[in-house]
Order: sequence, then structure tokens, then C-alpha cells
Amino acid sequence: MRVIWLLLVAAFVAILNETTMAIAIPELNASLGIPPELGQWMTSAFMLTMAVVIPTTGFLLQRFTTRQIFLAAMILFTSGTLICLVAPGFTVLLIGRVVQAGGTGIMMPLLMTTMMNVVPPHSRGRMMGRVGLVISLAPAIGPTMSGIVLDSLGWRWLFGIVLPIGLIALALGAKWMTNLGESTHSPIDVLSIVLSAFAFGGIVFGLSQFGSGGETGSTATGLAWSAIAGGVVVLGLFVWRQLILQRRDGALLDLRIFSSRNYVIAVVIMAVVALAMFGTFSLLPLYLQNVAGLNATQSGLVLLPGSVLMGLLGPVMGRIYDAKGPKTLLVPGTILIAAAMFSYSIVSPSTPTWVLVVVQTGMSVGLAASFTPLFSASLGSLDRHLYSHGSAALNTLQQVAGAAGTALLISIYSAALHSGQAAGRTVVEAGAPGAQSAFLLAAIIALVAVVLAFLIKKPEDQEDHPAEEVNPVETAPRD
Repeated sequence: MRVIWLLLVAAFVAILNETTMAIAIPELNASLGIPPELGQWMTSAFMLTMAVVIPTTGFLLQRFTTRQIFLAAMILFTSGTLICLVAPGFTVLLIGRVVQAGGTGIMMPLLMTTMMNVVPPHSRGRMMGRVGLVISLAPAIGPTMSGIVLDSLGWRWLFGIVLPIGLIALALGAKWMTNLGESTHSPIDVLSIVLSAFAFGGIVFGLSQFGSGGETGSTATGLAWSAIAGGVVVLGLFVWRQLILQRRDGALLDLRIFSSRNYVIAVVIMAVVALAMFGTFSLLPLYLQNVAGLNATQSGLVLLPGSVLMGLLGPVMGRIYDAKGPKTLLVPGTILIAAAMFSYSIVSPSTPTWVLVVVQTGMSVGLAASFTPLFSASLGSLDRHLYSHGSAALNTLQQVAGAAGTALLISIYSAALHSGQAAGRTVVEAGAPGAQSAFLLAAIIALVAVVLAFLIKKPEDQEDHPAEEVNPVETAPRD
């Protein structure tokens, strides 16, 4: 149980760091004297690195011990945070963000795979609810903390606050982290790693160019589409390579996970939810600051109540899942997400701030009701030896969908904003209809998740016993 709490703390720190940057981009642009399209690389490079690292975690979690993976991830994260803290300029800061992302990309698959291996099937909902708490509270605190720190201390303190927490998690892990399960000694297929990097990296890079928020010219648009097309082609080669390697259990990412219908449906719903969530979390701060006229601190506070409630509901949702199954949560959860998107599509500059808080709170409740059943039902539908691969694929597709959501919503907003300004309208006059159009499209896409929510089933092994208090027994340490 101690191991899971260590992983939860580490994941919290990593996600907290990831969510502080969206509000900080304008401040970084001004402080470092760089244009917006360059500053956007603070988030684009992070997301790109995650897309490269996460697909490899399925293999890494089988090849190396729990302790080795945890320490490597935390060393990368804390080293990257230190680099960012002392960075003299944009280039070094960007390098630090990439190093940070290398550790962050490992942490969530490690947490989820470990939890699946040590928690009894009938109690996984409750434990996944705690994962939901971490996933929720970190984004809640991140933007709010970022706004307060930027308005009072400066951008370096974003890393100065996170670094000590990361070092404490590293020290605790070095003392208490044990090894769970058994490692394999399969050789690493270098070609698969290269193909994975170019496939997922190319797709996310292309999407991030559309989601940069800057005025995209024909050259930049061509580069974005070329990267996406190239990534899709290489992805085909990656899939072909994995199908060959998995015949002898040597795949970097074992695609037999997609033979489970329940897993596939859950992954599709997760992708839609991630698209809506990441797209909203990227566009909403821009809308709040540029159209609604709020400062960074106020923008963070709009997100805070719903996100805190979302985190607090995590364990509750886990208990409901263990007792009632996924549909009881997932159907109303996805409906709330879609309803929030439709609500955002009709807001205007004159909409009271409290209305935005209510809408965001409703969406947060929907996310809380969706995450736990999706994590539990998806990975629980797989054979035990495929947990790490299922977690890697789930987190990879979540990142790609998040990049797509950010690109989609920001591109629609930016296009309307630039068009309106060219016609002589103000930022407020041009930005409001752009945001409405973007949120409306996200709402329509979110309806796909509502339909698919009715098809999710609870894995059979989670039906065997009534829910009881979790007391997972750790296996003997591995060599």
C-alpha cells in the first residue's frame, strides 16, 4: 500500500507541474522577450516528449523493476525542474521542460499498472478513484497556483515550488519503494522505438502547430499537415512491426490489447473525454483573460471550485463503481461533459463569472464520474500480462486526443480572432464568437461519448466479490 501512495504523490507532483504552464505562457513571452508562437513550445515540446515516451512504457514496465522505473522517472523530473529553475533563457528552459516530460510520461502508466497488479479486482474502483483524485486536484491547484505565483513572485517560482516536493518524493521513493511482480529479459527492439517516436511524435507535433494560437501561414499549415501525414504513415509501419514482434512476445506495444471490445470502447470514450477536457482547459484561460477581462489569478480561481470538487468525488465515484458498475457513473458523467460544452458555446463577454464557475463545476463532476469507470473497466478487461501495454496505449491515446482537442479548439478560436481583428473588431468582439464556435464543435464531439457510455460493461473478475476495504498484499521484491 505504501508503494501506491508513493506513486500517487509522484504523479500528483508531475501533473501539477504540467498544468501550471498554460496560464504562464503570456508571462513567459513577456519576460523572455519571445513571440507567442515560440513561447507555445513550452507546452508543445512537453506534450511531444510525452507522446514519444509513453508508448515505450508498456515494454519498460515489464523489462525493468518498479524501483528502477520510479527512481529513473523522478530523477528525470527533478533534474528537468532544476534546469528550468536556473534557466538563463528560452533554450535552456525548453530543454528543462523536455527532461521533465521524460519523467512525467513514465509516471502515470507506472501508477496504473502497479495498481492493477496489486489491488484485488473487486476493489479497483475505489483505488482508481484515488487516481482520479490526483488527476483532478493537481489541475485544480496548478492553474490557480500559477496565477498567484505569476502575479506576485515571477515565473521561476513555478519551478521553485515544485522542486522541493519532487525531491521529497524522490527521497521517499529511494527509501521505501519496493519491487512488485516479475521482470522479463526481452531485448529492446530499437526499430520499434524509432518508429514509435516518429509516429506519435509526428502526429502530436503537427497537431500542436495547429493549436499554437498564433496566426498560421500557408508554410506553417503545410508543415503541420506534413507532420501529421508522415506520423500516420510511420504509425502504420509501427503497427506492422508490433504485429510481427508480438508473435514471440517481444512487442514494444502489444496490440492484442485491442482484441478486447470493452477495452476499445473505453479507450474511444477516454479519447473523446480527453479531447474535450484538454481543449477546454487550453481555450478557457484564453477566453477568460482576452474576452472576459480577468487576470491570471482570477482565471485560475474560476477553475478551482469544480476541480477541487472533482478530486474530492474521486473516492466516492470509486465506491459507486465497485457497487454498481460503470454505466451508473459513465452515462450521467458524459452527459454532464457534453452539457457543459453546449453551455460554454452560448456564453458571451457579459456572462457573469459565477455562471462560468457553475458550468465548469458541472463539467468537473462529469469528468469525475467518467475517469474511474474508464480506467477500471478498460484495464480490467485485459489479461494480467497486458496491463502495462494497456496502460501505455490508454495514456498515449489520451495525449494524442488532448493534443487534437487543443489544436481543434484553439485553431477555431484563433481563426475567428484574426479574421475579426482584420475586419476592425476588438479582441473581445472577435474572440467571443470564435470561442462559442469552438465549444459548440467540442460539444457535438462529446455526444459520441454519451452514446458509447451505454455499451461499457464491468469486467467479469470485478463481479466476483462484493466491494471491501482495500488491503493489497505486495509481492516479494524482484531481482
